[in-house]
This record gives sequence, C-alpha cells and structure tokens, in this order.
Amino acid sequence: MREPTRTEAIDLVGRYEAGQEIPERMRADVRMLGALLGRVLRESGSSGLYDDVERLRVATIQAYTDETPEAVARAAAIADSFTVRRAEEVARAFTCYFHLVNLAEEHQRVRVLRERDGRPEKEAASDSVAAAYVRLAAETGDDTALARLRALRFHPVFTAHPTEARRRAVSSSIRRLAALLEEHDASMRNGADERRAERRMLEEVDTLWRTAPLRAEKPSPVDEVRAVMAVFDETLYTAVPHVYRRLDDALQGPAAGSRAPIVKPFVRLGTWVGGDRDGNPFVTASVTRKAAAIASEHVLLGLERTASRIGRGLTLDGSTTPASDALAALWNRMKAADDEAAREIAKRSPDEPHRRVLLLIARKLQATRERDADLGYREPGQFLAELRIVQDSLVAAGAPRQAYGHLQQLLWQVETFGFHLAELEVRQHSAVHAKVLAALEAGEQPDEQGEEVLEVIRTIAFLQDRYGPAAAGRYIVSFTQSADDLAAVHRLARYAMGPDAALPVLDVIPLFETFADLQAAPAILAEIVEHPEFARRLEQTGRRLEVMLGYSDSSKDVGPVAATLALYEAQARIAAWAQEVGIELTLFHGRGGALGRGGGPANSAILAQPPHSVDGRFKLTEQGEVIFARYGDPAIAMRHIDQVAAAILLASSPSNESRNRAAAESYADIAVTMDAASRERFFSLVKAEGFAPWFARVTPMEELGQLALGSRPARRGLSVESLADLRAIPWVFAWTQARINLAGWFGLGTALEAVGDEERLRTAYLQWPLLRTLVDNVAMSLAKTDTRIARRYLDLGDRDDLAQIVLDEMALTRSWVVRLTGGDELLADKPILQRAVKLRSPYVDALSLLQLRALTALRDDVEGSDDDEQRRLLLLSVSGVAAGLQNTG
Repeated sequence: MREPTRTEAIDLVGRYEAGQEIPERMRADVRMLGALLGRVLRESGSSGLYDDVERLRVATIQAYTDETPEAVARAAAIADSFTVRRAEEVARAFTCYFHLVNLAEEHQRVRVLRERDGRPEKEAASDSVAAAYVRLAAETGDDTALARLRALRFHPVFTAHPTEARRRAVSSSIRRLAALLEEHDASMRNGADERRAERRMLEEVDTLWRTAPLRAEKPSPVDEVRAVMAVFDETLYTAVPHVYRRLDDALQGPAAGSRAPIVKPFVRLGTWVGGDRDGNPFVTASVTRKAAAIASEHVLLGLERTASRIGRGLTLDGSTTPASDALAALWNRMKAADDEAAREIAKRSPDEPHRRVLLLIARKLQATRERDADLGYREPGQFLAELRIVQDSLVAAGAPRQAYGHLQQLLWQVETFGFHLAELEVRQHSAVHAKVLAALEAGEQPDEQGEEVLEVIRTIAFLQDRYGPAAAGRYIVSFTQSADDLAAVHRLARYAMGPDAALPVLDVIPLFETFADLQAAPAILAEIVEHPEFARRLEQTGRRLEVMLGYSDSSKDVGPVAATLALYEAQARIAAWAQEVGIELTLFHGRGGALGRGGGPANSAILAQPPHSVDGRFKLTEQGEVIFARYGDPAIAMRHIDQVAAAILLASSPSNESRNRAAAESYADIAVTMDAASRERFFSLVKAEGFAPWFARVTPMEELGQLALGSRPARRGLSVESLADLRAIPWVFAWTQARINLAGWFGLGTALEAVGDEERLRTAYLQWPLLRTLVDNVAMSLAKTDTRIARRYLDLGDRDDLAQIVLDEMALTRSWVVRLTGGDELLADKPILQRAVKLRSPYVDALSLLQLRALTALRDDVEGSDDDEQRRLLLLSVSGVAAGLQNTG
C-alpha cells in the first residue's frame, strides 16, 4: 500500500473528521487548537517533526477507516522507522493533542450546560435534583418527598490511587488553556482582539509542549494531598453551595432568597489521601497529621476570605436595619475578647452593626487558622451559631434577602466542609492488625510496624480534638473476613491510648473485597453488631452503620460479569439484613475510573441498585483521573453532583424499587446462568498454567511500576508468577494500555451465549437495569479496544492458546453487545459517546504502535537497543494512551 500524497492525506483527514458529526463550535476549537499545536511543532520541535507526526497521523486514520491488515502494518512500519529520540517526540506530540482535544470536549460540555442553565424543562427527571424531586413528590406526596430531600446524602471520597498519569504541571497548563479558551469565546462574542487571545493560547500550547510529561520521581503522599487541594480551591468550595442555591431557586421560585431555604446541605467530602496506608509504607501517622493540617488551612482560609468579603458588602445602616439584642450581645462579647480589632472595625463601620460583627468573625477565623486559642473558634459549631445570630438579626430587621443571600451560602459552606474540609479516613489491611495485636497480647513490645499502627489511632484522637469530631474517625479494614478483624481495631485503640485515657470516636468499617468475602458479609455483620463497642456506637448514631464493597478485587477474583452479579446479590442481602434489624445502612462503593473497577456513569449505576440499598445515601471513591474529569471544572462539577444526587433521590422511589425488584425476580435464572458461564470462562484463562508471566509479557504491567504515577507500590510483594498479590489497579491499567480492556468485559459474551435466547435477552436488556448498565459499560469498554492492535500485544507472549481465548471472547462479546443494544456497531445508541471514542481512536492507535515498538524491543532484547531509551518511550506512550482513553484505572 503506497503512502498517500499530501492532497490525498488532507482529504482523508478532512473526510474522517467530518464523519464524526462534531458540533460546529467544538470542531472549530479542535481545529484551532490542533493548528496551534502544529505551529508549535514546526517552531519548537526538531527538524521534520511536524511532517513525521502528520505521516503517522494520516496512516493511523487510514488504518482505522479501511481496517485492512496492510493498512495497520504500514502505520506500524512508520512508527518503527523513527529513531528512538524521534519516536519520543512523536509520542509527546500525540499526547499534547489528546490534552487539547479533551479540553475542547470539556469546553463544549460547559457550553451546553450553560445553555441549559439548570432549567428543569431542559432536564430529564434523572438529570437534576429539582426534576427528580418533582417526580418523587408525584409518587409519594410532598411531605415524604421533602423529608427524603432533606435526608439526602452524597459522599464522594477522594483517593490517590495511581491512575492520574499526567503531571500536576501539565494539569495546570491545561487549566490555564481552559481559561484562555473562555477568553477567546468572549473576544469573538464581544468583537475584542481575537488575535491577542490566540497569541496567548499559542504561548500556553508552547509551554505545554515544552513541559516534561513524566514526573522525575514518584509523588509523595503530601504531594498527592496538595494536588487534591487544587480541586477544592478551584472548584468545590464554590461549586457545592451553587448546587444548593440552584436547587433552592428551582423549588422556591420567585420567593427564593427572601426566605429560609428548603435545601439542607447534602454533600459531604471524604479523603483517603494521606490516610490510606494499606500496602503503602509511605503513609505514616506524621503524613496523616500533615494531610489534615493542609486541608484545614485551605478551608479556613476560604471561609475567612468569604466572611470578610460578605462583611465588607454588608453596609446596612443601623437606622434601616437595627441589630437584634442577640447581635448586640455578640458584638460586646467579641469586643471584650479582641478590643483592638473591634475598635478598628467600629471606626470603619460606625453604625453598621451587621458589617462589624461579620468582619470580626473573619478576624476570629484568621485566629483559628493561626491556632490562636484565645481568639479563635474551638470548633465549627461555634462559628455556625454566630453566623445564625447575624442571619436571624437581619431577618428580624426586615432584610431577608441579605440574610438568605451570600450569607446563606457561607452557612452552607461551613455545614458542608466544617473546619476540616474533608473527613480523613484511615484504611489498613486486616492482616496487619492481626499481627500487631497478637504481639501485644503476647506481652511483646510493639515493633516499628506495631508502633505505627498505634500512633495512627493516637493521631485520630488528636485530629478529633483539634479540628472537631467530623475531621476523622472512619477506619476501614480492608480484606475483612471475620468479625474479629473489625473488633481488633477497638482492642488496638485501648492499647494505643492506655487503660484510663478517653478513646477516640471510631466508626470501624468493613471492606468486603473478594468473591468469598462478599458472600460472607451478612453473617459477619450480624456477628459484629453484637460486639460491645459496635453496639455502643450504633446507639450513639441512631443505629447507623457503614459497609464498604470493593469492586476491584472481586472483578480480578471471578471476572467482571460474576463480580457485578455478586456485588448486586451482596448489596441485596446486606440491605435486607439491615432492614430486618433496624439499621440505617450506608453502602460505600469502592469504585475506580475503569470499567473493570466499577467505573462508568455513576447515576445509571445508582438507579440499578437493589431495593433499600441506597435509601437516600450514596458514598463512593473517586480515583485518579476521575477526580479531575468530574470535579476539575466548576460547571461540570455542579452537573455531576446534580445528576448523582438526582439518582440517589430517585433510587428509593417506589417505582424504581419496584422495577428493580421485579426484574431481579424475573431474570434470576438468567443471572444464575451468566454467573456460572462467565466464571468458568474467566477461570479458563486466568487459571491456565503460565498465565501470570504471560500477562506480564503481553502488557506493560511490569513497566507501569516504573512510571511515577502515585506513591503506592504496584504490588503488595509477590512476583508476577502470582496474580494473587497484584493490585487491581495495575491489573486493569495494564490491560487498558494493551488496548484489550479485558478486565472490563471478559466473559460477558460466553455468559450471554450460555443463555442463548436472544429475544428474551433483548427484553431483559430493556427491563433489567442491572443488565442494561453492565452491557452499556461493556459497550464503552469494547469501543476503546482494537482487535488488530490487541493481536500485536498478544503476539508478544508466544502463547497462541491464551491469545485465541482472548480474541474469541472479544469477538463473541462484541457480537452479543451489538445485538442487544441495536444498530450495526458499538455505541450506535449513544452517538455523543461514540463520537468521542472515534475522534480519539486513530490517535490512540499511533501511541499504541509506538508503545508496541518499545515493548517489543524490551521483551526481545533487540540488538543495539538501549533499554533505558526504550523504557522512556514506553512510559511516554503510557501517559499518552491514558490521556486518549481517559478512564484508565
């Protein structure tokens, strides 16, 4: 096959991009950003780089569109022809392109959201809390719907799992480009200097190109804490109260802002960053203290600035808006404590009582942040009480709009974030507790690991004392296999604090991860709630209990299909048990970004949960690149929170629970057949002799451990001769990098084939939310695979038998998914998602071919090959593929 001429290449690329049906404004953004990158490559890249990038780009587009073996072979030949140095440059160029396309797509999403502007008539019932509330009220009546709305709770927990493959410096550059793209839009609308905006974007694209894409070394846990803080500072601090405000506006209509809000804050943040020590020796008690201090500093500074800004604007004269007796008394107390500051504020606000108090409140927040015990607040409840005195005084003085305007948003921020920002959760492996406890009970002095376990509990006590009881206290026990695993934490707490000291408040949470543990969960829970410490805590909390479910290890244990069914069954049994014994259950979902780890759209997954397993409360982990994708932009963050909260509200509606219950009963036989068939098929692969080293050879799993993604090691200790101790994240990440995505779909084709009844399966797909969610997620996973690329990775293993099992199952699963979802190709029923995948796929192919070239050289010990150079090329391609596929881990 000959290489196309320049004219033919331009025509090919143009026809391909035109066929993706991209919205015109997004198409313009992609073209502009792509042109800016092309100019940077010509100006800043080495001689001939731009032409080589274009050659490979055209070749992969041609291979993607005509699907002949010759076409992909020609693209591979181009990738192989580059020197290693040139291949690195080309990989970096494609990675930059993905960052720019992702930015353009995100910018388009923000445009669409602004056009909707939260108007209920433009929303589906499951897309906004306001629309969901209207639908729920129609089913249950206004009083019940209002009670459920006020009890609503969405609890995302940020984790530092190593799937965010790009450096923070790269993320910062992209955020600056996002702001410049906004300015560019404004310059077009307002007729301002468009060329100036493009010049500044060109400068930033050049910065992005020149920024090293790989970290020189792994980030420390404290680095990971600071990265998450950027999301809080730039997005969540203001986005969360705006979600409450928009909902209250929708529910109260013209009266909104002039009377007390209907909405109660329903978002609570958690974090494992700096607290999750399971298998991560770098997270110590000292790191946990630092993480809490950093978070508190950020939120207190935000509250201080907000209180000061609102105070400066509250210029209400005492003659028009007199102070209540309670406000006057508050001022006198504050003045006595901080006379010098009070006199200075009074001089600037001579007869503005509300302004004076709020400015002095800001001063008290500064003292709290600086740890001035004489002037600062002891805990956020004191701060809230004083804000409510100001609010009540404004209402009594006839100024409700000032009371329920910006001041209300500050109240919402305090109720949501407190003085700690996000509850710092601790996680540790049950085996560590057992080892330490056995030594202590044998009368031995604790070793280094034992002392660290005890110091963590003392740290929790310190954090509760310093930042309030909501700052810490949830303690997750991973690989919980018995009630003793949970009781051990309370016994360790007594050793840590001493026989007479007060114990910290501990909510010990079991994490059921493997298939066997999920099945045993109800019996373990029934036993542990009888334990004295658990029973006492249940009474203190109104019989509230939290249980965590792990998606990753169960999927690695029995395959994605059987794991999905096992998780549903475990949730149904745990929820039924909780109902029976009168426990208010919160299920905590340990989901990742990739489909093999419970990823996919959260709102559709919530609506597919078993009856009573949600009941208005939903908690989940947000990991890696998902944090920045969902919460990195304010408009997208508000949309995500609104959608998830709407699904939480609707999940427990009579109609949704009835539908899920009826479907589970109607299709129970299908579930049994799918479970058995998928597990047998999965075991035929992963239990085959030599599978583990073959897996390590056909994917870049070993090399991923050398990529400075996160502070956590990729394995808990064993070699690739055994998968038992391999973390689920690199298991998923490695299959994704090989363009196989096996962890997200393997076994579904065999499971559906075992059922066989296509008409009944189509009906089940329409009526059974669990199957629909599973099939839709697999469709997305398969759409990001490429059989021809996958075959090249599998060829590295020299095991045709195992490779054929993978390829046969991929083809079978693809066939069944297309038949169930309709159309003649994957994602035909989801055109926006299909467009996003197709827009990126040829460019991901280019990076995959460069990765294959490096991996082949490393695997085959190619003569004259510099392993360090090849390894760097491979790691550069890993970063690029992650940017192109987006949900990698």
